[in-house]
Formats: sequence, C-alpha cells, structure tokens
Amino acid sequence: MAKYSIGLDFGTLSGRALLCNVETGEELATAVYDYPHAVMDTALPSGRKLKADWALQHPQDYLDVVRFTIPQVLKESGVSAADVIGVGVDFTACTILPVLADGTPLCFLEAYKDEPHAYVKLWKHHAAQDLAVRMNEVAAQRGEPWLQNYGGKISSEWAIPKVWQVLREAPEIYEKADRFIEAADWIIWMMTGKETRNACCAGYKAMWNKKTGFPSDEYFKALDPRLEHVIDEKFGRDILPLGAKAGEICDSGAALTGLLPGTSVSVGVIDAHIFVPAVGIHKEGEMLAIMGTSTCHMMLGKDEVQVGGICGVVEDGIMPGFFGYEAGQGCVGDHFQWFIDNCLPASYYEQAKAEGVNIHKFLRQKCESKKPGESGLVALDWWNGNRSVLVDADLTGMMLGMTLQTKAEDIYRALIEATAYGTRMIIETFRENGVPVHTFYAAGGISQKDPMTMQIYADVIKMPIKIAGSAQGGALGSAIFGAVAAGAENGGYDDVYKAAEIMGKVKDTVYYPNAENSAIYDKLFAEYKILHDYFGRGENDVMKRLKKLAAAQ
Repeated sequence: MAKYSIGLDFGTLSGRALLCNVETGEELATAVYDYPHAVMDTALPSGRKLKADWALQHPQDYLDVVRFTIPQVLKESGVSAADVIGVGVDFTACTILPVLADGTPLCFLEAYKDEPHAYVKLWKHHAAQDLAVRMNEVAAQRGEPWLQNYGGKISSEWAIPKVWQVLREAPEIYEKADRFIEAADWIIWMMTGKETRNACCAGYKAMWNKKTGFPSDEYFKALDPRLEHVIDEKFGRDILPLGAKAGEICDSGAALTGLLPGTSVSVGVIDAHIFVPAVGIHKEGEMLAIMGTSTCHMMLGKDEVQVGGICGVVEDGIMPGFFGYEAGQGCVGDHFQWFIDNCLPASYYEQAKAEGVNIHKFLRQKCESKKPGESGLVALDWWNGNRSVLVDADLTGMMLGMTLQTKAEDIYRALIEATAYGTRMIIETFRENGVPVHTFYAAGGISQKDPMTMQIYADVIKMPIKIAGSAQGGALGSAIFGAVAAGAENGGYDDVYKAAEIMGKVKDTVYYPNAENSAIYDKLFAEYKILHDYFGRGENDVMKRLKKLAAAQ
C-alpha cells in the first residue's frame, strides 16, 4: 500500500496543502486557501488605524488554512488519512505572535482584539527599524562575535526587534504573553498539542547558534534591562534540528485537520529554505532563488564564512551537514504588482481586454519587444527597503532616466531589471568573500510563469538558470520533511537527502544567458552599482530624510 505525506506551505497571502506519494514524489492533489484578513497594513478588523511600516496578520487565517486544505487534498486524491504518514510545515519568517501558555493568541482574547501588538507581526513588519539599528549599535560596541554571522546587521524583520517593540509600546501585552513564537512553530503546536522551536527560524531570525546558543543575557540587558531574561521567559532554549519529528497529530489536531491521531509532524522550516530539498540541491556552490513577493537566496557551504550584508549563515540551518547561507531582496513580485495597480493608463487595460489577454501578459508582451538599455532607464529595487546586502528597511525605490518619451512598459521592464541587478549584487558579494556560486536555480511563482523575467535574470547574472520542477516547491519541500519525520519504519525516510533525491524535481527548461544582452547589462549594472552605493551606503541619505519628512506630515 502506497504511503503519502502532506506539505503545508504558508505564504504572505495564502496557505496551501500538497499531498505527495512518498515512494515516487508524485503530486496527487493541492488546495489553496486565501487568508480572509490578508495583510493588515493600514487597519485592524475593528477599523483601528495602523501606523506606517506595520504589517500584521490574523492567526485565525492559519487555522482555517489547515481546516480547509488538508480535507480538500484527501478528498480530491481519494487517499485515506490512514495512509498519510507525515506532515511538514513551512512558513514566512520572521512571522511571530504573542500567546498564552496554552498557545492561545492574545488577539483571540476579547480584551485585546483592538490592540495591534496582540496580533501576528508578519515578516515584512518594519516598524521596529530604529530598534534594529540600536541592536546593531550595541552588538558592535560590545564586540559580539555572532553579529558577523548575519552580515554585520540585524534586520527589523527579525524576532527580537519585533518583541522589543511590543515591550516598548505595549508593555501590558509583553507581560501578558507567556511566549512569543514563530507562526511555523505555533501552527505545529495547534496540530500536535506540543510547543516546539525549530533551528531554521531560531538560527536565521533569533540569532541562535548551534554551538553557542543565543546571545548572552548581558547583551539583552544592555539593550533594555527588562529584556535581560527574554529568551528564558518568552522563547525557550530547546531548539529542534530540521528533519526532526516535532510530535504527532493529537486529538484536537485530528479534529482540526482530518488526519489520524499519531500522524508524524516535522519541525517547522522557513518558507524559502524549504525549497532547497524540493530541487534536490545537495552540495556547495548551488544557489537557489525563491522568487515571489520577495526573493530569498539559499546556498549550502562546507565552511562558516562571515559575509557582509547577508541574512545569515547557520550550521544545519537549511540541510543537515552544511552551513546554510541566506540572502534576499525585500521587494520583487510586490513591486511589479505595485506598478500594475498604480501606474498603468486606462488605455492599456482597454487594449488588453480587446485582445482578450490579462494585463500581466499584455504588459510583458510590450516589454519583450524592448532591447536591454533601449529605454535609458535604471532603477533601484528598494520599494520595500533593502534586505541584502545593505540590510536597511528605510531605503526606498528610485527610477532614473525618465523622459517625455518614457512608456509604462519601459518603467516596468526597468523594475524587473533592477531586481536582477539586486540578485547579481548578492552573488558578487558572496564570491568576493570566498563563497563560490557556480550554479543557479529558481523557484516560486515568477520562475514558473514569467519566461521574460527569467531570461533577463540569466542575461544579467550571466549564468544558466534551472527551474524547479514543482509549481508548489515550498509545499513539496515540506512534504519531503514530513516523510523524513515519519521515518523509514513507517514508510518514509531516515535521510532527507535520500528523500529529496526521490521526491525533489527540476524541469528540463534552462534559461541560458545571451552574450550580446549580457554585455549591455554589464554596463547597466555598473550604473546600478554606483547608485546602490551612493544612496545606500550613507553618502546621500536623501531617501531616509524624505521618509522622515513624510512620517512627520
């Protein structure tokens, strides 16, 4: 009798379940559930307004994903719950929420439904940037050695800046919360009845190290005396490695999911990192870009090398036996969608309708007729700040070279090119620091749906690009880990590399760089790099001054 695993993939706007045959990797069914509350960045459900740079979510949406999608894939595939041996979970991160000792989110309590700090702080919540800056200053002053494992800068997207913001602005919420927990670990708690913490989120988003643990209590005390014991009081030091079993579906979890009690559940993984086993990466020098609303760049290395401006290097943080490197860009698909939503003339929509194509395809068709450099434009891809290699959420986007002849498609293509330049900056930074990058994979929605963008990327980075074989790479990676949590004795695997070899997949499609285009992009990238350093490394802080002025108004 065949055995199956389910991968749960929680993204920025929706969650999905994928049911896979463990023995073949065949994907039998998938189901998607859009979060009813989406991203709350302007107001709470009550109507209470939020300040700039906030991004919240509602944990009820996560429960509804599980409640809807798992029964749906079982029904669609005809697979019995008795033949599902494991479940894996990946989640955006750092996406963190305050809860009671039994896991109840504070926003579920009547007293706190109108309190913003009682809700989930999504990964792209940037309202704690000033606290991240202070954390960097104190760590540098104290000579904290772990800081360089994160490129020399802590991001406002991470756990401690967000928790410190709660303490500073809503101390009642901080005191009421028994735990602050990543959403990946929380949803597993809801399914298993057991609180666990995963090494991936702890390592990349909470400064945990496999050998040395968390930063010292003295460091946290130097930030704020009230934070001295934050790890023991609000987090916990029992961190489980990737591929480990977090627990089993409990009775309440069975009622929630439709799975049988006793089904194995793997520890959580960050949504980007989980793509690595889904494409079968198993050696150093292979970079994977997960391209969606933002982009994350994943790599494996044999050695721990401190690289300036990356998101982190964590031992066993992505796959066991390697140091996992992460870098990223905070705005990719988000920034393309922003342009379509806000900057297209009505005539484009009318023409697209007349031609019977959607606006995305219509705009791409116009862009495809353009040659590199033809528009005279170059952009900085910082509409949501810069994640790597500047690590600064207060940077903003820029477009240079516009004239009265500039068309919408010129701007759109320049935005795509800017994200490709940002990826090249990351690749070159790794190489300059002795971390090889010789193979490039892409996964995520953009890689699956947008050949034009992938060709531009190949031309800009001057490397062939291989494409993930699954349209649900995150969920497939989670399903792989679910099969590992179940173990060979239950029909799964004891080795994640063996599981990835069988269940992972890559398409035959490869995008090869066009030498003529690459030569032009070399010149454009040189201009991008000048602007990148001029506006991003402190020579001209006009972006930050304008942002402060806007906030004051």
